Amino acid sequence: MTEVRSNPCSACPYRCDVPSGVWSHHEYEKLRGYDNITPDQPWAPFMCHATPEHLCSGWAVVHTSRGHEHDLLALRMIGYPDIPATTVALFPSGNEAADHGQAEIETPSTETLETVDRLLRKYPRLQT
Repeated sequence: MTEVRSNPCSACPYRCDVPSGVWSHHEYEKLRGYDNITPDQPWAPFMCHATPEHLCSGWAVVHTSRGHEHDLLALRMIGYPDIPATTVALFPSGNEAADHGQAEIETPSTETLETVDRLLRKYPRLQT
């Protein structure tokens, strides 16, 4: 069974402290689908950008925090892994995380550019 990361990675799109515009527009759009009613959700789980062999911790926490883990179709498909608690502030929904992330894609801040540079140096596979 695929495991959930123990904590959201430092550039998780669900984290409130990650600057806007770190990920591409289509990466943020993926978050929105998990807010849909169960039959309209993506079947595929959302994997961590930093460690793609793990489920995204932010995704798992946000979309089960309302006590509706059985409503998250992707978790049904993989068998309900353990979801570690986190103390990191996360957006309450995929839509809110996506709105924040997409807000400054065209005009990235210095903090965004530094975060992207750090990610590309640490994870060369993200350059493609």
